[in-house]
Amino acid sequence: MAVVSACGGQGSTIPAPTPVFASGTETPGFVPGGGMPGAMPGMSTPPPAQAAAPAGPNAVNIDNFAFAPAALTVKAGTKVTWVNHDEEPHTVAATDGSFHSPGMGAGATYSFTFAKAGTFAYICSIHPFMKATVVVTP
Repeated sequence: MAVVSACGGQGSTIPAPTPVFASGTETPGFVPGGGMPGAMPGMSTPPPAQAAAPAGPNAVNIDNFAFAPAALTVKAGTKVTWVNHDEEPHTVAATDGSFHSPGMGAGATYSFTFAKAGTFAYICSIHPFMKATVVVTP
């Protein structure tokens, strides 16, 4: 409710207008009766996608700013592939410098073949709190 007066006159009460958005509602982004804007009648929104499983037994997912699995054990000579499922770029960088991926955008992959046995800790050089390990057995 708004009170309007001009030049010392008596105030009059005029109700404030209620905004109505292009969707036909008082709340932007919603359509009358619920649902998503632009959705087809009778269609529902699919549930959010689950985190993707690694592409194979020697794959590591990058999802929600974490490597999964955080520890992977493989035999020497095995190729490991990292897949970035985040919308943010990430890297895979060994703390001993033995491997380092370029920046990987959403959906990008990086592979490295572990030729010798050992424990290889790695991080994302963009987000150093992301840490994981590959253990290579003979």
